[in-house]
Amino acid sequence: MTRRGWWQSFWLWLGAVVLVAGLVVADQSSSVSVAARSAHLESLVRCPSCEDLSVAQSNATAAIAVRHEIERKVRAGESDTAILTSLEATYGTSILLSPSTAGLGAILWLGPVLVGLLLVASGARLWRRRR
Repeated sequence: MTRRGWWQSFWLWLGAVVLVAGLVVADQSSSVSVAARSAHLESLVRCPSCEDLSVAQSNATAAIAVRHEIERKVRAGESDTAILTSLEATYGTSILLSPSTAGLGAILWLGPVLVGLLLVASGARLWRRRR
């Protein structure tokens, strides 16, 4: 086999291996069970009638109703984002245990980081002045 023929064969086999690996990974990610997806979403959603408990942790009637709603939507094939958005529309933004990363929620996420950076910068400035 010539050197050129060897390289062509190599790239063909490499492409085949990458394609098969991609198909295996895609198949594994699509096989996430309904129960696992539901459990994950239930851990993100606050119980409507409890204080600081997820619907996964609570046995309140409202939490059970939300769990059933989540499971029904997962079985219907809705995406996680669509399910969480519909719950927010029904119960308000406080239904999610972690704040949104858009709008006012972004300030809640970025606020502590910005304060920390400000403290580090102030400390560095004071250290330079004292030297």
